[in-house]
Amino acid sequence: MFVLPKSHTLTKMMQMSCKFATSLPFYKPFSSSLSPSHTFPSFSVSATAGTCKLTWDHVLHISESKHVTQQQDPSSYLHGYFQKVQLCNRGSDKQSEFLPFAIEGNVVGFIHNRFVEHLRGFSDVFIFPKDSGPFGDCVSLHPLLKTADERTSAVGYVIEHLGEEHIPGIRNELYPVKSSFDKPIFFSLERAAAPYFGIKAYGIHMSGYVELDGEKHLWIAKRSHSKSTYPGMLDHLVAGGLPHGIDCQENVVKECEEEAGIPRSISIKAKPVGAVSYMDIDGYRYKRDVLFCYDLILPESFVPKNEDGEVESFKLIPVKQVAEVIRTTQFFKPNCAIVIIDFLFRHGYISPENHGYLNLLRSLREGDCS
Repeated sequence: MFVLPKSHTLTKMMQMSCKFATSLPFYKPFSSSLSPSHTFPSFSVSATAGTCKLTWDHVLHISESKHVTQQQDPSSYLHGYFQKVQLCNRGSDKQSEFLPFAIEGNVVGFIHNRFVEHLRGFSDVFIFPKDSGPFGDCVSLHPLLKTADERTSAVGYVIEHLGEEHIPGIRNELYPVKSSFDKPIFFSLERAAAPYFGIKAYGIHMSGYVELDGEKHLWIAKRSHSKSTYPGMLDHLVAGGLPHGIDCQENVVKECEEEAGIPRSISIKAKPVGAVSYMDIDGYRYKRDVLFCYDLILPESFVPKNEDGEVESFKLIPVKQVAEVIRTTQFFKPNCAIVIIDFLFRHGYISPENHGYLNLLRSLREGDCS
């Protein structure tokens, strides 16, 4: 266990936390209103590998500082949660840099005006109407591409030729392209390309918890260091994108088995409890995500086991302590943090007595939740 000497205070911890955070793509400076009398563990980051050497000792040392919550000023307690929501909702001032991506009179995405230049060489796939219709300048698909299969194949050809240089992390997994969740699918798009075309992407996120002696505990996952995104950071129990051809409930069951070894006989009992959404612009990437949230009460005897190599380990932690980790650190993958904040609302861990309660609740659906 790596613990700072007693002479080190919160100031030192925040300096080290910022060193950790600045190596990550979602970093924004933030202030903490924790009492400066508390000490926290140190941790290190491999800058070359971009991997966080976060350990469970770091997490538990912070999470066990229960007295922090008790001393917190209600007028500032929610600040740490607001900051986590902001990490998923950057760049609203950059929206003017994107052109609408329209199909059959429906806006299905947004493409950065510079990324558009990569598409102009594929004139048999994309067209670029100017000042026509309600959208003004926009990007569309060639009118000869009439069916979803034809469009999927044609755009897939473009993605393949742009390659990793322009669209890194290609996964060969297709996401449906539609104007909103209940609307028809116009075509399917490579998952890694979704933010470059600004399409709405849907996913499922499940919080698995256990009640022990009247107190709720959340199973928390630590992501594998081999993950291409947020390696070594914290996650909740189960999450996954919603690919073409599978509904939310079945996706929960599939991801439960792959990520946590939860058998269908248990996972089928997961309850849909709402959704969160966010809109994040980062360079050419325009993420418009909607995450369907599920809760699952697990047997006390159940211990998760990862089956797909994406999780390094799991830990069962009291919800109150998980809340402190989210509020005071950036240890969690950002969108997982806002899903757990939603869980805190629904289970009564955040109350109207805290200043900004309604604003924080509303901010969990900052994106286009449709």
